[in-house]
Amino acid sequence: MPPTETLRPVARALLSVSDKTGLVELGRGLAALDVELVASGGTATVLREAGLEVVDVADLTQSPEMLGGRVKTLHPMVHGGILARRDRAEDRADLEANGIGTIDLVVVNLYPFEETVAQPGVAYADAIEKIDIGGPSMVRSAAKNHEYVGVLSSPDDYATVLSELREQGGLSAATRRRLALKAFRSTASYDAAIQQWLGEELAEDREQVFPATFIAGLPKAADLRYGENPHQAAALYGGFLDAVEQLHGKALSYNNLIDVQAALGMILDFDPADRTTVGILKHNTPCGVGAGDSPLEAYRRAFQTDPDSPFGGVIVSNRAFDRALAEEVDQIFTEVLVAPSFDAEALDLLRQKKNRRLLAFDPARINRVEHEWRRVYGGVLLQQPDSSVQELDGAKVVTKAQPSDEQRVALDFAWRVVKHIKSNAILFAAADRTLGVGGGATSRVDAVHNAVAKAARVGVSLEGSVLASDAFFPFPDGLEAAVEAGAQAIIQPGGSNRDELVVEAADRLGVPMIFTGVRHFRH
Repeated sequence: MPPTETLRPVARALLSVSDKTGLVELGRGLAALDVELVASGGTATVLREAGLEVVDVADLTQSPEMLGGRVKTLHPMVHGGILARRDRAEDRADLEANGIGTIDLVVVNLYPFEETVAQPGVAYADAIEKIDIGGPSMVRSAAKNHEYVGVLSSPDDYATVLSELREQGGLSAATRRRLALKAFRSTASYDAAIQQWLGEELAEDREQVFPATFIAGLPKAADLRYGENPHQAAALYGGFLDAVEQLHGKALSYNNLIDVQAALGMILDFDPADRTTVGILKHNTPCGVGAGDSPLEAYRRAFQTDPDSPFGGVIVSNRAFDRALAEEVDQIFTEVLVAPSFDAEALDLLRQKKNRRLLAFDPARINRVEHEWRRVYGGVLLQQPDSSVQELDGAKVVTKAQPSDEQRVALDFAWRVVKHIKSNAILFAAADRTLGVGGGATSRVDAVHNAVAKAARVGVSLEGSVLASDAFFPFPDGLEAAVEAGAQAIIQPGGSNRDELVVEAADRLGVPMIFTGVRHFRH
């Protein structure tokens, strides 16, 4: 059982911090409570410059800092004072025999390893030097001995602890337990970052090597109102919000975040230097994508694919939202609007509806090669991301008929979109817009029929379109149905045992077909 007593007084504190935020205020607060301050290196210097009396760790241990600061706190005078169990006679005897004083509060945060390795071109040796040894040792010692010792591993807790010491004269068991848990989480996250970086640095083939042990040391970014449904609790972890800034609206929900992730994955496959591309997504799958010379033109082309679905969905653009697009989008309710930026006039208009979320994303801060993972009972699946979009460069025309230049542009557009539609996925498209979407079907021919039926219902002609299939046609029937609906060129991975029959059907119908050799299932 955890400790149940009420308070532990603090007579001596050890401070050794890399992040000096709030250090002087904490030191002054502790000194005002007659707490003896023991500090190392730069921490001691900062406290002395603030006029505080400080005992150097080197004076406490009677051992100088050595090896360029690598060894300074790894000493029995430090760890004995932290780890001693005050209520055990044998521990008190060891302290007395060795002249060790107890330490009641440990204030430590760690070298900025993650910030260091995040810098482009950081030298291997510089990264290694930012692996903290003494800091985690002290944090873990204090956290282990939280029955007697408080541990502050984050400046966020300084004010709360000072307030409790002033008001109660000590730290409660509940506070010490909370701080200990937070401390262990901080060291676990720290070690996770080190092993991830080192694993990537030492891997012979970084794209193929998966860690022997999967560790996800991700800090909580936000508690969410609920998960997919109101009866499910949920939270967001990691650095998603470092790359995506919310400019307006209510807090993002679990479903919003899933949809935004899908929207970003799709729009990043379209280079804004080529032309504006706008996508409309619902339940994390595209229901319309358009391209044009302006955001408004691209949006209108996307909207025409499926005028029913955009209500309550997500709109994403690879270029800035301008006033013209904002006015058009404002005509219907949309949950989330996502773009690299928003013009001032667009923001003024779009912010008038409080339930609409506006998100600006920074492509430079999105790591598209980090592994994807998904939970299964008792474990986690880890895979490389499906980031390939250049298959047309090496694709093979397998039919007698050759696609025209215009068809190749349309096939490239369709291929970039179809990989983001739920499998089985079928997409009819033109060079600048989607025309019919069939996703999530249990057979490929059904996906074709679904796309054709939806296009017919909303009045979209498929005549002269191209068709993309995320995986091979197992039989000629899907291709035949697509051509009958108006498709005049096909792109698919190939690889079926019946590829020959499918190619024969394409030749018989006189349509060109391209095999990419790459499948894009999305489950």
